[in-house]
Amino acid sequence: MTSHPNTQTMKPATAAKKLGVYLQATPAEFREGLVTRGELNALQADPPEWLRDLRRDGPHPRPVVAAKLGVSISGLARGGVTEALTTEQIDALKRDEPGWLRQERATQAEVRREAARLRELREKNAARDAGPDRPRS
Repeated sequence: MTSHPNTQTMKPATAAKKLGVYLQATPAEFREGLVTRGELNALQADPPEWLRDLRRDGPHPRPVVAAKLGVSISGLARGGVTEALTTEQIDALKRDEPGWLRQERATQAEVRREAARLRELREKNAARDAGPDRPRS
């Protein structure tokens, strides 16, 4: 009896998320079937034209929009951005830099500073705790 390898599949939404593209902008054949791990790897290694176009021009999903703008996904929502945006729309927001975007970028910068401070504090504490054994009394 030979065993057949169990092919791992994923829903199109999961594959789109892993590819960093907006599912509704993908071709119908991508949206309507399951994607195997091998197919996903092939798409990542040698993306077809539609995937290259989506990655370059969009529309982009919210996590990608947030990253390109340097804000959080929550910051996008607070700024009223709830839809997928094209690269052109993202570039226009960067150029115009509305007040909400400036505020959210400042908030994100503060979050990063605080995360770095806490990481540094943990490293110092870990180094202190891992120091040479102290004599016990």
